Amino acid sequence: MDGTVLVADDDRTIRTVLTQALTRAGCKVHATSSLMTLMRWVEEGKGDLVISDVIMPDGNGLDALPRIGKMRPGLPVIVISAQNTIMTAIQAAEAEAYDYLPKPFDLPDLMKRSARALEMKRRAPKIPVQPLKDPGDDLPLVGRTPAMQALYRLVARVMNTDLAVLVTGESGTGKSLIARAIHDFSDRRSQPFVVAQAADLQGMEGPSSLLARARGGSLVFDEVADYDDDTQARIVRMLDLMGDGAPRIMATSQVDLSARMEAGAFRQDLYYRLSGVTLHVPSLRERVDDIPLLADHFLTRGERDMGAVRRLSHDARDLVRGYSWPGNVRQLENTLRRLMVTSSEAEISRQEVEAVLGNQPVMEPLKGGGENEKLSASVARHLKRYFDLHGGHLPPAGVYQRILREVEMPLIEIALDATAGNQAKCADLLGINRNTLRKKITDLDIRVTRRRKLM
Repeated sequence: MDGTVLVADDDRTIRTVLTQALTRAGCKVHATSSLMTLMRWVEEGKGDLVISDVIMPDGNGLDALPRIGKMRPGLPVIVISAQNTIMTAIQAAEAEAYDYLPKPFDLPDLMKRSARALEMKRRAPKIPVQPLKDPGDDLPLVGRTPAMQALYRLVARVMNTDLAVLVTGESGTGKSLIARAIHDFSDRRSQPFVVAQAADLQGMEGPSSLLARARGGSLVFDEVADYDDDTQARIVRMLDLMGDGAPRIMATSQVDLSARMEAGAFRQDLYYRLSGVTLHVPSLRERVDDIPLLADHFLTRGERDMGAVRRLSHDARDLVRGYSWPGNVRQLENTLRRLMVTSSEAEISRQEVEAVLGNQPVMEPLKGGGENEKLSASVARHLKRYFDLHGGHLPPAGVYQRILREVEMPLIEIALDATAGNQAKCADLLGINRNTLRKKITDLDIRVTRRRKLM
């Protein structure tokens, strides 16, 4: 690598590690714990890349991004943050950050992203948008696992498009929160947010009344798989008649709508109208490492709401992390709220957690593959776990296409990263025709320009 990197972080250890790594890679490094110092360096014309924390002693790194963009439009900024929430990812996207990584970050990964940032020319900044409102603690969309970080980035990509959004996931995972976040963080945030039930579509005036209520905002069909054939038909006719001031359409579903459609239990024309882009909210079984983080989040919220300070003992934390949580985030939150009330001591014991959870089955631990594991073995391990998660039942039909999509999307995104977004080079690298690559980018909804800044 070649260039000057400005590092801003209030953690001395992080500054030291980044300084040493970037220097060994051939860069000049200026490191500071002060946002004011960073801004002075930027104003003086120093630096080819900025790596900045969000929470600094004298300011917020995200708030400084628009100023950096005005002073130095071509200067890429990589944001690193211990605040592993959807808000951070979306704010980084809105503020035109070149990239965003949650802490703790993988140093080799950060070095690769830094190298690409130094080689690429950042495109011109956007016109400043209306500031986002802070949702506070009302959105427990917390997680540093790859599954949740990928979801955050996808939400940031689609929030200001007009594409219909289908949010899928098990009960209690937070599907309605994702729909609400897409609205609240979008340019429609000042307009109505309407959640429709099947009953709202009944009668001659039902559909037109819904459209009037949601005009210019967002209209969400909650658990749309439960709608009967007549209601589905009403929605199709309503969507076809939408004109000026049409709301953003979203829907939520606990079940695989594509499988329902193939089985003839859901209208094909409605499915394709609702699934402009599909966001899957992972269950807690799919993001086990986020369970302690969520537990701390709910205990902190309980401290604020109830005035009681509670923490999990080491054994209790291990037990909470090991349970299967069939009710997902909602069940975890309710369990911890109950423990805050029933626990008489500041430290919640393992026995108290066991008393609340009863005989719920323990989750089988994930088996790590190791650095030398072959790709085929890793894929086989993940596929077996996917089948095992269905508790002896077969997964919904269409496994082949779902798995193929899961493999193709990261492969193409990583290849695009490696070739700095050059589609011709990427097609050569993958060994496919350039037109084929373009079609796959379109089919998989890989938004090349925006993706470069959000990944």
